[in-house]
Amino acid sequence: MSNKNKLTFFIFLALVLGVGLGYFLNVNSFNNYNTAIVKADSEIKKIDNQLSTIKDTTAIQYIQLKEVKKSQIKISKENETIREKKLEPLTLLSDIFLRLIKMIVAPLVFTTLVVGVAKVGDIKAVGRIGGKTMLWFLSASLLSLVLGLIMVNIFKPGEAMNLPLPSSLTDTGIAKKALSLKDFISHIVPKSFVEAMATNEILQIVVFSLFFGVATAAIGEKGTIIVKFLDASAHVILKITGYVMNFAPFAVFGAMAAIVAKQGLSVLSTYALFIGEFYFSMFMLWVLLIFIGYSILKNRVFNLMNRMKEPVVLAFSTASSEAAYPKTMLQLEKFGCKDKIVSFVLPLGYSFNLDGSMLYMTFASLFIAQSYGIHLSFEQQVTMLLILMLTSKGIAGVPRASLVVIAGTIATFHIPEAGLALLIGIDPLLDMGRSATNVVGNSIATAVVSKWEGELTEPIED
Repeated sequence: MSNKNKLTFFIFLALVLGVGLGYFLNVNSFNNYNTAIVKADSEIKKIDNQLSTIKDTTAIQYIQLKEVKKSQIKISKENETIREKKLEPLTLLSDIFLRLIKMIVAPLVFTTLVVGVAKVGDIKAVGRIGGKTMLWFLSASLLSLVLGLIMVNIFKPGEAMNLPLPSSLTDTGIAKKALSLKDFISHIVPKSFVEAMATNEILQIVVFSLFFGVATAAIGEKGTIIVKFLDASAHVILKITGYVMNFAPFAVFGAMAAIVAKQGLSVLSTYALFIGEFYFSMFMLWVLLIFIGYSILKNRVFNLMNRMKEPVVLAFSTASSEAAYPKTMLQLEKFGCKDKIVSFVLPLGYSFNLDGSMLYMTFASLFIAQSYGIHLSFEQQVTMLLILMLTSKGIAGVPRASLVVIAGTIATFHIPEAGLALLIGIDPLLDMGRSATNVVGNSIATAVVSKWEGELTEPIED
């Protein structure tokens, strides 16, 4: 077994063992805490419904209910705190790994992208590659959004599941992300390169790197020293990546054990219909992306998917496509994509080509509308799709970014924001599929742009 296959095997084994341990902990150690939290949350929902019927906020009954609600919130928070404390040894494993990955990603994007742009050399060539890249990204985003729209209208999970609706007073803790050109521009353009590196704002790092790379190429011979230094730095960072990846199975084990210990497997039965239909829709997106990739790359697309097994499993099990970034970059170069194309397309993809997240946004938004019995006309659904197309492009790096965008979008159509509470509990499970799909979409995008540029060479064997 090669080293690559060994790591993939150990990641998959860690995933299975993590689920097993999580289930054991959920049943034996965390059952009391989980039951207390569910009971308290149920009481809070009942009290919210009662409060919504009382118009006089000075009434004794209203004040008493508020006090009871406060005590139930305290019980829920206390049990959550104890549960999180007991899960710390497991969550620590995944936290350490994700921190190590974040430590690598920003300098890796900067060094490889500057070297890639400098090697392209010509600002016209950068513009040409950028144009082809954005054409693919916008097309793939539109495909993902439309597919989500079609599938949720076919399945209608919101109508079929008949879930109890959360009170309109429910606080989801998700801040709305309104459509604002100022915010979008502010997010793209860095006010400080150091701040962008410190906060891992990939899109801002990309913008600075493009300027830096073009300027380095423009000064000719003097820039050669910088290119050589950054090229060597990139290889050092990739070597560090190799060390960090050895810790991946432990991170996967910890992440899976923690999520199953908290959520249990009962959430799968409650939301089985929604989760099943969502993952089937995600599978359909994979089929479409691979088919389009096949029309351009021919049989080589299957070799690409085979090489992406490890990054995909890693992204799925950690629910972070960022965790798979270094491995995705290495596998694309081994696949035959030139480093200058990989280092240009892949970082942009992490901000502009989140195919899994795109599908989820339309699917989830209309699911909430269906749950509330709100019918949106075809024109309204198309408008929602276009709003999501715009608002989703500047939010990479925001925690629970998809939910943030959905919150702002559904408010535009007078769909209760409290409906997000229907998804928060299962969002980590859905995030796993979104992250894996983002890796697939970005790897195909990079390979296709390489082919269009005539820069796709024969694969490098491990």
